[in-house]
Amino acid sequence: MPKKKKKPAAKANRVKKWHLYVLLCKDGTLYCGITNDLERRISQHNAGKGARYTRGRGPVSLQRSWPQKNKSAALRAEISFKKLSRSGKESYLAA
Repeated sequence: MPKKKKKPAAKANRVKKWHLYVLLCKDGTLYCGITNDLERRISQHNAGKGARYTRGRGPVSLQRSWPQKNKSAALRAEISFKKLSRSGKESYLAA
């Protein structure tokens, strides 16, 4: 029997961390979302290929991001952030 070749583990073991992120749109509004590739996602928002909300409000700038344990934790954090008032969101960003 021929020996099996081992596959290089370079790409196979790359685990991307989930992030909760907040963007400031050019009209002064805040946008909150989650992603496992922050740079790619911000590029999508600025190219008009991101969320419908940010399409007419670009360019956007990253205000802050927080790493999360997993997608589930990121979704819970997003929901909690979106429930805050504008002043609550601003104080959360400042902390």
